[in-house]
Amino acid sequence: MPSADSISTAIPYLALALGLLCATGGGELFVRGTVGIACAARVAPSVIAATVAAFATSSPELTVAIQSALAGEPEISLGDALGSNVANLALIFGVALLFGPLAIIRAQVTRNFAVAVAAPVALSVMLIDGSLSRLDAAILLSGFALWFVRVTLEALEERRLAPALQETSSGFLRALVETSIGLGLLIAAGSLIVFGASEIARRFGLSDFIVGATLVAVGTSTPELATALMARIRRQDDVGFGALLGSNIFNGLFIIGVASAIAPIQTSEWEAAPALIAGLIALALVYPPRSGVYRPWRGVALLAVYAGYLAAVIAFGR
Repeated sequence: MPSADSISTAIPYLALALGLLCATGGGELFVRGTVGIACAARVAPSVIAATVAAFATSSPELTVAIQSALAGEPEISLGDALGSNVANLALIFGVALLFGPLAIIRAQVTRNFAVAVAAPVALSVMLIDGSLSRLDAAILLSGFALWFVRVTLEALEERRLAPALQETSSGFLRALVETSIGLGLLIAAGSLIVFGASEIARRFGLSDFIVGATLVAVGTSTPELATALMARIRRQDDVGFGALLGSNIFNGLFIIGVASAIAPIQTSEWEAAPALIAGLIALALVYPPRSGVYRPWRGVALLAVYAGYLAAVIAFGR
């Protein structure tokens, strides 16, 4: 008969295992449903992925941001959001590229790329004084609103020009149900993995910032990981990459903006430097090639960036 202590010790590991199972099933349903909704809405799947899908898969980061800010610890949210952005591109996209060349529609990616780069650059400037004030939060949220309005107008124009499809109401409803169930499983996966990883990390005596920037960041990026890998399997690479890029914009502008609006963030300029630098290097590596085809060597380079990021976070944290 297992003791209470052994059960308590095993709970975080069981949460991790269950979280991975939820991520696998949720990722499959979410990608399938997202593509179905895009077809019904007569817009490119990458547009839906960069907005609706990206925001949905970033819901764990938003939950962490609100909860940590209300608890008076918004620094966890900053570490989580910045760490998730590095994980999205350097870890998740790097792993996806190991499965072989990945093709995207270059024009649909480059129009969001400038915003993805502008977010960490703006944060670097704002963090020079070691804090993110409510004024900084207002600037970040305003930038996000302008980007979202622009993308929405482009999607409406694309829908107007696209030919009408014979999409049945039952097909749309099925896609909506699949997306909703998939999202629910992905959110559950993120929560379970964050809980398990955080508990295990604290047993090893890691600080809150390191936990937020590494294990919690990877845990809250589980929906993006599942979406990217399932998109590769289903040969919907535009969906996977669009969701990763849109999630980075959402994390860098909206989530950090919300957290610092609730409670101003005080942090060392050097503490956030590894995540900001690694994020910009990862963005440079994922800039779309002219051919629109990413080669596996970029995946190796991105994983090397993530390894260097982890080493730098632990060194600065100490």
